Amino acid sequence: MIKYALVCESAHDFDSWFQSSAAYETQAKRGLVTCPECGSAKVGKAIMAPSIARRDRQIIEPQGDPAPSPPPAPTQPVALLDERQQNLRAMVRALHARIVADTDDVGQRFPNEARRMHEGDIPHRSIRGEASLEDARALLEEGVEIMPIPRLPEERN
Repeated sequence: MIKYALVCESAHDFDSWFQSSAAYETQAKRGLVTCPECGSAKVGKAIMAPSIARRDRQIIEPQGDPAPSPPPAPTQPVALLDERQQNLRAMVRALHARIVADTDDVGQRFPNEARRMHEGDIPHRSIRGEASLEDARALLEEGVEIMPIPRLPEERN
């Protein structure tokens, strides 16, 4: 096995192991060697220092038991949102709850119900529901006052 330091056309450095130098050449020509960062198959060998095994290394045996490591420091919880963001999310939740409490959910009938109220066919009341982008544009062009309900932060996950 041989380990090569490689570099792609975007200058991303990475290492890879090959069975032999010929195996690297074959795989590189077939486009099988790709950069793990950008996926480019235009890869070449980078300058690398040779790794030569030395025989003069001595194995040093540990003497005695290792010193005990100190106990880990207690961890502190980290807030993912700062106070301003938390307050904003709380206000959006409160607004959403008030809208839900003070309106009738008409679901997908929303465009028709809003249009009928605007034309005076049915009594006015506060409603909420669903409308496609095309339906919402048509309602606005007809002069029907509508607005989107803010999404809850949980609905974005």
